[in-house]
Amino acid sequence: MVTIGMILAGLLGILHIVIAYLEMFAKPEVQANAFDMDLDFVKQSGAQLALKNQGIYNAALGVLFLLGFVMFTAHAQVVFFELLSLFVVVVGLYGGATVTKKIYLIQALPGAVTLLLLFL
Repeated sequence: MVTIGMILAGLLGILHIVIAYLEMFAKPEVQANAFDMDLDFVKQSGAQLALKNQGIYNAALGVLFLLGFVMFTAHAQVVFFELLSLFVVVVGLYGGATVTKKIYLIQALPGAVTLLLLFL
């Protein structure tokens, strides 16, 4: 099960890099659709700044997941991915409660499944 959890950890890293791309570089129409936000709101400069700021955090998280494969080995690697996965679950739960319910499915659930498999 840990091997599957490790694979999912890598996929979580890729997922967060994709989310970062959407937040930082996608057109406002794509952002509004992806994040269930009003297009007029997303086009505002303050909303764009906030999305880009959030994007850099998701990019850093994605890179950390991927760096975990080369920075750590054995048990330390599993613990590192458990901590990052727990972080994803907490942030996903908060985002699902405050932004859009879609985040529960896209972020919190994959993080929880990964965390569970890493503990087994």
